Amino acid sequence: MLDETDRALLTLLTANARMPLKELAGRVGLSSPSVSERLRRLEERGVIRAFTADIDPARLGYTLQAIVRIRPLPGRLHLVQKLIEEIPEITECDKVTGDDCFIARLMLRDISHLDRILDGIADKAETSTSIVKAQPVLRRLPPLG
Repeated sequence: MLDETDRALLTLLTANARMPLKELAGRVGLSSPSVSERLRRLEERGVIRAFTADIDPARLGYTLQAIVRIRPLPGRLHLVQKLIEEIPEITECDKVTGDDCFIARLMLRDISHLDRILDGIADKAETSTSIVKAQPVLRRLPPLG
């Protein structure tokens, strides 16, 4: 379980994963060594998986995002999953229940970029695509309480 200090640390790190240890310690009212130990334990328990950078895809030329629902053709599930794992423009993918097996988020330069990617899986799966207009909720932590 998480205590109040762990929750505070996770909230602070989610906002800025590069926050200096000394500043983290000051914000939660502990010494730097105590905060360091707590972070180490959170990592060991798998609560913290990584410290990452939040990069804006549009600044890298990816001006379009799409959500693609993917339904492999019979007998092609493992082949399609391997293909999905190898497409670098797929930045997130969930294997789901229901009619579709996978729901993927793609970062794209334009519509023709989407066509090229989908053409590569068309003989192995059916797809249904939605273009992302906006992201009113960016990736965030679930409630920590």
